[in-house]
Amino acid sequence: MLFSLQPQKAFINDINKELILTYKVIKSDVEELISSLLDFKNDADNFYTVRDWDRDKAKYLSLSYVKKAARILYLNKTCYNGLFRVNNAGEFNSPFGNYRNPNIVNAPTLRAVSQYLNSAEIHLSSVDYAEVLDKLPKGTFVYLDPPYDPVSNTSSFTGYAKGGFTREDQKRLKECCDALSSRGLKFMLSNSATSFIKKLYTSYHVSVVQAKRFVNSDSKKRGEIDEVVVRNYD
Repeated sequence: MLFSLQPQKAFINDINKELILTYKVIKSDVEELISSLLDFKNDADNFYTVRDWDRDKAKYLSLSYVKKAARILYLNKTCYNGLFRVNNAGEFNSPFGNYRNPNIVNAPTLRAVSQYLNSAEIHLSSVDYAEVLDKLPKGTFVYLDPPYDPVSNTSSFTGYAKGGFTREDQKRLKECCDALSSRGLKFMLSNSATSFIKKLYTSYHVSVVQAKRFVNSDSKKRGEIDEVVVRNYD
């Protein structure tokens, strides 16, 4: 959404601190980041060595911001389906993707993103979303992309961040949406097309859309699935 619209002022917040750190490094140290990415190799031994950097907490904390950002980009390009997933200890645990020629060093894109982040007023943060929403100025348009409500007991995915995102969390998010509406701010939210989500947002405009998804252990089950787009405006 951010890079499609490229607004001149935006507030970007995500619970994934490493993602936000990566954006900050792309903005401030893109050439050093590109240089660091050249050190990584597309093989299983290198992948699992780099993936396990966060198992040694003291050593990981000692890494430079550039090295941490390069690690995340490398893992994203070489892990299975580009899936960011952590275990209960908050350690990255997606397996090696075994791709023939992943684009680990996408220098033109990284430089373009850096140019945009430096030319616009982009506020980057990794705090509780309610804290950000509460401080948004009048006239702000809000897009919310929370962890999706699982469509079945076997499809639940809570590994994006340590602690997961429960239905109680979904309810708290809806309360924040109510607060946005009471302040006159327009919002759009995407989520799974489950009965729970449809009922939760019944007082708003709920549209079912088709979205392509490629993360599934069974390739036959990948493709278009139902999602909802929730809006508080026509």
